[in-house]
Amino acid sequence: MGMLGLYKILVILFGLLFIPVSSKSPCYDEEELQEKAERKLTTHYHQPYRPAHVHQPDTPAPCPVELYRHAADISSRSLSPWRYIYETKEDRFPRTLAVAQCLCKGCIISREKSPRAESMDYNSVPLKQSRVVLRKELCEDGKKYRLVPVSEDVAIGCTCVRAKILS
Repeated sequence: MGMLGLYKILVILFGLLFIPVSSKSPCYDEEELQEKAERKLTTHYHQPYRPAHVHQPDTPAPCPVELYRHAADISSRSLSPWRYIYETKEDRFPRTLAVAQCLCKGCIISREKSPRAESMDYNSVPLKQSRVVLRKELCEDGKKYRLVPVSEDVAIGCTCVRAKILS
């Protein structure tokens, strides 16, 4: 093979690099979807720690100022305590995530010769982490679904910050 033949082969190979390849993931029946999502999540995307204690989102949770001293876990000993609730979305895998919910608007502050109190000079704000979840997306045939990885910000705890000063 001469130089011209080698040149033709290189041009063809180079051209193949620019042929569009479908980047869409395969489509699955509703029955296959859960299994495929679980497999993809465990093999491709790190799954976070699942907290042991999760509460119902509709149960009231007051700022636990009086319990602050006796709490055992970090979420309760924080100046900005939180609890975990479950958040469910039907078009997402995993469908249910544990999400941190701040228990105080302000922060629990202890000053000299004063009892512990919730101070509104500070705000409790959620700390968020970006996580990859899989979205269920209808395929062109209108019967099957594909799994699309998307990034979603999830509250993983709360922290105490100075209150915003509006001028």
